Amino acid sequence: MERVATSGPDKRAELCREHARAQLQRGDLAQAEQAFQQLLALLPADVEALCFVADRQLARDQHALALDTLQAALQANPDSAPLLHQLGATQLAAGAFAAAALSLRGCLRQQPRAFLARLRLGIALEQLQQPKEALLAYYGAIRQAQLQGRWLNDATTAPALREVVQYAMRYVNDGRARLFSELLEPLRQRHGASELVRVEHCLAVHLGQQALEFPDARQQPKFLYFPGVPSQPFYPHERFPWLETLEAATATVRAELRAVLEQASLEAFLGEPDSAATTSMLRGESGRAAAWDAYFFHRHGKHYDDHRARCPQTTRLLDALPLVHIRDHAPEALFSVLRPGTHILPHRGVTNTRLVTHLPLIVPRDCALRVGGEIHEWQEGRCVTFDDTFEHEAWNRSDQTRVVLILDSWNPDLTEVERLAVTALVEAIGDFNQACDETPADA
Repeated sequence: MERVATSGPDKRAELCREHARAQLQRGDLAQAEQAFQQLLALLPADVEALCFVADRQLARDQHALALDTLQAALQANPDSAPLLHQLGATQLAAGAFAAAALSLRGCLRQQPRAFLARLRLGIALEQLQQPKEALLAYYGAIRQAQLQGRWLNDATTAPALREVVQYAMRYVNDGRARLFSELLEPLRQRHGASELVRVEHCLAVHLGQQALEFPDARQQPKFLYFPGVPSQPFYPHERFPWLETLEAATATVRAELRAVLEQASLEAFLGEPDSAATTSMLRGESGRAAAWDAYFFHRHGKHYDDHRARCPQTTRLLDALPLVHIRDHAPEALFSVLRPGTHILPHRGVTNTRLVTHLPLIVPRDCALRVGGEIHEWQEGRCVTFDDTFEHEAWNRSDQTRVVLILDSWNPDLTEVERLAVTALVEAIGDFNQACDETPADA
């Protein structure tokens, strides 16, 4: 280190930094801290040095010194998310829970995917006696970590964090179970607990409190499995009396469809052609590019008013049908346009509480649907209803476009009370998940 004294200030500072980093790499924390202290004598506002020194002070339980050091670092770089995170962690260790929550929220506004900051925010909020906010923070931390391949098991969780992560998971499990169970209480009071037995089982499976056992191995819902209803890929016509009305309107709906194909613009069902969903879900055959387009009347519960106005007869028909209505989720109704040579690869739907119906409108040769390994060839004007939680795929191997009207309806094996309960649960789960993913607001 003798060269430091004979060099200019910039050179001396850089040599101190290099020496500190070298000691840190060797695992000599004491020598690294000494070198960073020498750096601070030359550059008092150096953020790297201040952060390291604060971390060492915190390790010695010198909370006040660590807080002062971090505040000095923040003055030099007031918008630094890592600094705000470190300050929040230090305030948490010092028992300054309100200040910690403020700092951690500041970090998350800039780095919403910072799952460790969310975890620490959950700790602070729990200490502040804010259980609902703590539940959101803990669950948001777990969701973000697992999306990034962390906290899936002991191997993907840092040893120092395992105990607190396990605690957060227990807190989340208990909190979500209590929250969603309370949501069902008005229905229990109104209709009796016996009417909700299958709903309670459904919720327990969703929360991981009961093992997931499918009557048919081909069926695997991606989101919500409702137990106790028959499992079958295809459903017979007689379960849906309204299918006769739908089929009788085939010519009218097809006429509006042809006008759409001639005049209106469609959108790719899966988004941009090079998106991950498109490349994983579609395949072109015989050297042709894959294309699956859509003309939506409803999507995720949103009304496409312009499209509905362009097709008034189809809209009146849809409005008269018993579609599923769940805020931000359903109904789903569209003209599904499968271009020549396109294969929709095997995939599964989200829940068996609702079924999918196709009204085939334009069906050239060599077009088919496979559900649960069973092949169905569309016939124009003849509806087919199936459970899309069974693995399914579709293809158009012709040289013409295939079009079906797609809509969703309730599984007929659910009672009216169960439909009300599923609606309330799905909306509440969606709201909860969205709140967990949002940047936590300041109290």
